[in-house]
Amino acid sequence: MLAGMSETSDEKTLAEAVDALADRFRAMPQSRLLGAVPGHPSRAAAGLALARWLAEAARAAEAVRVDGGADGVPAHELPDVGVFAVGDQLAVVGHDLAAALAALPGDAAVALPDGPPVAAGAVRAMAVRRLVEASAAL
Repeated sequence: MLAGMSETSDEKTLAEAVDALADRFRAMPQSRLLGAVPGHPSRAAAGLALARWLAEAARAAEAVRVDGGADGVPAHELPDVGVFAVGDQLAVVGHDLAAALAALPGDAAVALPDGPPVAAGAVRAMAVRRLVEASAAL
């Protein structure tokens, strides 16, 4: 958070959801990280997929210009750096997303890669929902 900027409750909720899930991944033993969950070969793979979505959403939010257009930000897939790094990856990209959304008005159109453009406030809500759902599935 930049000096002089206050955190709204929505931003705090996103940051809290990110931190809670990241901490759960950091505390998991290898046997749980490698355990399969519906739709993914492991909990770590599910966490990495979520981290990649958060990174793409952050990239899209950072690309929004004040004039309503969007700058092309080169896409780079978040790398798989191992099961023990997933918690840290979630924390970094989740906080990047929170910061990017905090810089936008709530109705700014964010062009997510997996659907039509949506308002920044809706992106925040989607991210929180995905984080909460992932936490419940662990």
